[in-house]
Amino acid sequence: MASTSSNAKMKEQPPKAMDKKMSRKEYYEQLRIQEAIDTKKKNLQDAIDRNEPHNMNLGKMQLENTGMETVVEQAIKRKQCSSLILEDNMITADGIAFIVDILRRGASLKLLRLSGNPIGDDGADLIAELLHEKPDALIGLWMSNVALTNRGVQLLMEALEHPHSTMEILDLSDNKNATDESVDSILEMFMVNKKLNNLRYGNILSEKKRNNLKELYGGKVTFLAFSDKKHNSMWHRLLINSLSLRTMFIKRSMIIGSELDLVAKMKFFNDEKQFKKTLQLFDKHKEQNIETCSNSIIIQALKACTQLRDLKRGSLIHHRISSQIKNDSSILFSLIQLYMQCGDVTNAQSLFDTIIKKSLSIYGIMMKGYIKNNMPNKAIELFHQIKKPDEIIIIFLCNAGAKLESTEALHLIKEALSQIPKSFFSNVRLVASALDALMKCGDILHAQSLFNKSKNKSLSMYGAMMKGYVKHNRPHEAIALFNQIKDPDEVIILLLFNAYAQIGSNEVLSLIKKKSLEIPQSFYSNDYLVASLLDALIKCDDLVYAQSLFNSSRCKTISMFGAMMSGLNKENNPFKTLSLFNEMKTSGIKSNRIIYLCLIKALSQIGDYSLCKSFIEEIPNHFLIDNQCQTALIDMYGKSGCIDQAKQIFEKMSQLDHIGYTAMINSYGLNGMGTQAVELYHQMPLESKNEVTHICVLNACSHSGLVDEARSIFQNTQIKTLKIFTSMVDCLSRASFFEEAQKLIDEFEHNQQFVLPMYMALLSGVRNDKNSQLSQQIYDRMKQRFPDINNSLTPAMILLANIYASSGEINKASDIKIQLAKFGAKKKVGLSWTVVFGQLYEFRAHDQSHPRSSEIYVEMEKISKELIEHGHQYDSSWITRPLDHDETIASVLCGHSEKLAIAWNFVANPNTSRIQVTKNLRVCGDCHRATKLIAAIRQCEIVVRDANRIHHFYTNGKCSCNDYF
Repeated sequence: MASTSSNAKMKEQPPKAMDKKMSRKEYYEQLRIQEAIDTKKKNLQDAIDRNEPHNMNLGKMQLENTGMETVVEQAIKRKQCSSLILEDNMITADGIAFIVDILRRGASLKLLRLSGNPIGDDGADLIAELLHEKPDALIGLWMSNVALTNRGVQLLMEALEHPHSTMEILDLSDNKNATDESVDSILEMFMVNKKLNNLRYGNILSEKKRNNLKELYGGKVTFLAFSDKKHNSMWHRLLINSLSLRTMFIKRSMIIGSELDLVAKMKFFNDEKQFKKTLQLFDKHKEQNIETCSNSIIIQALKACTQLRDLKRGSLIHHRISSQIKNDSSILFSLIQLYMQCGDVTNAQSLFDTIIKKSLSIYGIMMKGYIKNNMPNKAIELFHQIKKPDEIIIIFLCNAGAKLESTEALHLIKEALSQIPKSFFSNVRLVASALDALMKCGDILHAQSLFNKSKNKSLSMYGAMMKGYVKHNRPHEAIALFNQIKDPDEVIILLLFNAYAQIGSNEVLSLIKKKSLEIPQSFYSNDYLVASLLDALIKCDDLVYAQSLFNSSRCKTISMFGAMMSGLNKENNPFKTLSLFNEMKTSGIKSNRIIYLCLIKALSQIGDYSLCKSFIEEIPNHFLIDNQCQTALIDMYGKSGCIDQAKQIFEKMSQLDHIGYTAMINSYGLNGMGTQAVELYHQMPLESKNEVTHICVLNACSHSGLVDEARSIFQNTQIKTLKIFTSMVDCLSRASFFEEAQKLIDEFEHNQQFVLPMYMALLSGVRNDKNSQLSQQIYDRMKQRFPDINNSLTPAMILLANIYASSGEINKASDIKIQLAKFGAKKKVGLSWTVVFGQLYEFRAHDQSHPRSSEIYVEMEKISKELIEHGHQYDSSWITRPLDHDETIASVLCGHSEKLAIAWNFVANPNTSRIQVTKNLRVCGDCHRATKLIAAIRQCEIVVRDANRIHHFYTNGKCSCNDYF
């Protein structure tokens, strides 16, 4: 009564808002429609609640696509039905998409009756795509009277060619447009598929074609007159009983009583990823008489070998059954899959070549194998042999093109996409693969066009676009795309963090932290996502937050270690990188190429040969011959002062590229071998030279005083960047060609904005001349050029103060330091580190933190006396501050960090013949002269790497830099 009264009031007084927008008649018509929709929803929900999960009957309910979401959520997800009848409704391909999606993600549904719905070839296409991806998704499918044509039948038959298909019954009767043309695809399917026992087909076929099917597969094919419903219903009930028995079989522990039982048990273990148990079962029952095994048993055994990558075991099975596989494409398929998965492409190719009539699934597994084994060109060669590729083949073509990232691959993919049926573009996997390939081949516009045209955008499509934007350094577009996604998965979040990392700003840092708190806790079990988050935090300069997240992670994975080690290297904290590497070893985590590259990078930052040697010995040889690792090793040995080892690796490299050449040129330059650097530069192919190469060779010239060679290289460089100009200014300034250097700056500024690094290079060169007047002029010009960046001028002020101090103008130096103190500027602390007996030690000026500090200072006094005895005079010009009352010139200069590091080496090992020290600042003139003498007096080679270069102090009292530094 309450409901009736309420409706009466609504009729008397419709809402005023409705009066303004529509007439009374229109309003009530809308109300009637809405009531009908609500009633239909209620009836559907009631029907689902009434039905039993094992046989959910929702036939003849006038269901449309809009009701399918309810069917999926309530019948399939909530009640977990195993059999679903949807016959004689109004469901189209769009409604089928809901069911396919839930089956793709795994569902209990095994029997699906769709007869009497206008799903057409597009619906068949969606189901075929599902059966390609999950061949065990269904065991019974009814598609009688669903408006199929020959194309729809062909798509389903090709899907059923999958060697692991579990389909037993398929009803395609009552489809009047499925004619004789479809029979060939049915015959081809039966040649491969041994599982399908009942195919129901309409008697519209010609007598010749019917006889053809009966002769070959009469026991498996039934021809029905249209609308033979009684037979249909009985058949469904039989299959439900079969499914119930199968479920009971899987759930109970059973005795293997027949070959069919053995197949089922092996399949169960494979499905549960218990592959070793599959092979144990095989050994127990069939290994001794393998020649009598059915194909199904062999296929399950080969599948287990494939997943375990047990090539030896799989090859043995192949050898034992070699006589019975000639005409069995399902076993051939499994063998090819095994060999490709295990990297034995030769045997896979050999088997493929023996197949006379190759199906699309055989072509597909070969293409997939070539792509997996990094042979995309072979996959494309195979594609050219296929006359009518299906959607799966097009996906593999796109995957191969994405691997190649070439112009030729791009043209082929675009041509293929222009020729395939429009229906293929409803396959979201195909579109996602195409987008990935287009992006990787550099055609962003085409990818955007295809993405925008796609009506049903999947997460994989969004992911392909975001990944492409990140690859092409367009992170803002990736983030804009992310903002369109309602329910992102782990992959999308990972790509978002990658985009944030690429921007690397404080603004982005707050977004990263916000998003990291919003995502589900379960996402943190994805170690790749956590590694991406760590990388983003590090690149936004929040190593503390990243370290906290890393430390709180219960299960640290190799990708997380890699992200942290890379971040620590970026922050110039190589000691912690080594500590993490040792933690990995302790935890039993096996290193990969990325970890070893991080390790080598850390060792190159430390620059100690003995430490490098001890760690490199732990790296397996197959990594040491990797091209990228070899380049990193050249850089490491070069920065460790071991130029011979760097050269040895360079000469052994099988694939010399511009990175290898540049690393070797830079190594020569750092070690004062400018002539060799220039020679190698001229040997390098012209097309391989880039900005970094030009900078490295100019720096080599700068450190060796090869000004004329630098001028020639600079003049012949076609594209002169800011960094190239700066390197040339540095070269001229070190050689005291200040006027020429200033002209070069003027030339650059004529068409470009003013840049600070050039003036810093000029000012550093002037410091060597201790020319305080010119230094002040350069600094004044810097203040005019850059009035709004006082903080950036701090290094210039410190340099100017040091120039005044070294010129004896202590008062002017003090005035500048007072100004610096007002700005809150802090001078960079000088640090030196050295390795003694495998342990790393760090020193700072006048350091007394070492447990044997008193011994170190006693040794330093002893060294000081020896220096004075050999004529050394301490140079007060390198003291840039006033002395305290208890200090002397000698005590201040003897307290420099590199001298303390050298003294500690002699304390720890008095008879050492080689000492190596790395310093974060430029070595001072007094330390340079003193170290030459120490090397000669103690007959000990000393290698010091400072902020600019490497000094080799020989036992003859000379330095590799020839005092040009």
